Amino acid sequence: MITELDPEHDALARVVRDFAQERIAPHAEAWDAEHTFPTDVVREMGDLGLFGIPFPAAYGGGGGDLTMLCVAIEEIARVDQSMAITLEAAVGLGANPIYRFGTEEQRQRWLPDLLAGRALGAFGLTEPDAGSDAGGTRTRAVLDDATQEWVIDGQKAFITNSGTEITSLVTVTALTGPPGSSPEISSIIVPAGSPGLIVEPPYRKMGWHASDTHGLVFDGCRVPADHLLGEQGRGFAQFLAILDEGRIAIAALALGVIEGCLEACRRYATERVAFGRAIGANQAVAFKVADLAVAAAAARGLVYGAARRRDAGAAFGTEAAIAKLYATEAAVTATREATQIFGGYGFMDETPVARHYRDAKILEIGEGTSEVQRLVISRALGLPVR
Repeated sequence: MITELDPEHDALARVVRDFAQERIAPHAEAWDAEHTFPTDVVREMGDLGLFGIPFPAAYGGGGGDLTMLCVAIEEIARVDQSMAITLEAAVGLGANPIYRFGTEEQRQRWLPDLLAGRALGAFGLTEPDAGSDAGGTRTRAVLDDATQEWVIDGQKAFITNSGTEITSLVTVTALTGPPGSSPEISSIIVPAGSPGLIVEPPYRKMGWHASDTHGLVFDGCRVPADHLLGEQGRGFAQFLAILDEGRIAIAALALGVIEGCLEACRRYATERVAFGRAIGANQAVAFKVADLAVAAAAARGLVYGAARRRDAGAAFGTEAAIAKLYATEAAVTATREATQIFGGYGFMDETPVARHYRDAKILEIGEGTSEVQRLVISRALGLPVR
């Protein structure tokens, strides 16, 4: 259990772990094999209060903090990364921008369903030609004065939770300044089903098969002028703030992966017999399992240290980058080593470590690549990197 956290966080960990073991773990293999997004279980996660954890009770939230959200994500990620990223993206990228930057009217309209898990929100930042270089956004929104509507044209790529049957909105970044002027990026709420919003077929992904991911096309997509999120021209600053918190949450997901691999390998190394003894008696195997324990402990310290700083109101951007960089790279290593420990069985899809192996690579890419994290850390050290 999470003994270094306070009793409230520890109690949440127990509740979410029980839910994950009962409602997610038995089905994760089938969801992965069939590329199924389990809407019913997502709604059950909402009933448990997971989507509302860090938001005020006034909007239907649990009044918790980022640390509590990280606890929930970590516990779900132990058994299934697809459901963990569904939660992380729905909270951090779907609901959080509305809460942080929305008007009171926007909050009252969108947050109750998002926080209850009755609906999912998405965040459309990445484009086919603008991933890490988000300042290279090409999607454009023009205000039609006659109708008082934003007219949006462009494309977004790799957008999580954007095409489910319960998706209610996608917040998109778009250029809103006059053509030829300095780039002015704003954020606009686009309700699901808006005219001109085209949800492309789901991607064929290496992993995260039960997570919903689509490309989006905006072809003269019209939404009311009051769907602007925050101040015009502040979209770039908004998503930077959102991603800082998201990096900690992704690091918590990676921590769950490491711990899931550690427990699976500890158990397998104790039970699997070769050459007349448990394979854990072999130093080569035992040392790999020991290294997994070290990685889990180090990642845990970084994740919850960064989360506590954020919850205390201290600066946390560098700590978030460090946690994300270490935990995600350690998770990829952990899944590779776990697959090696399991041997031939580790190469079979029905083995959880095989699914973790396929799923983990995206952790080093999504919500800021490892290279971007190193850039952030280098700049914090005062290095003159660009």
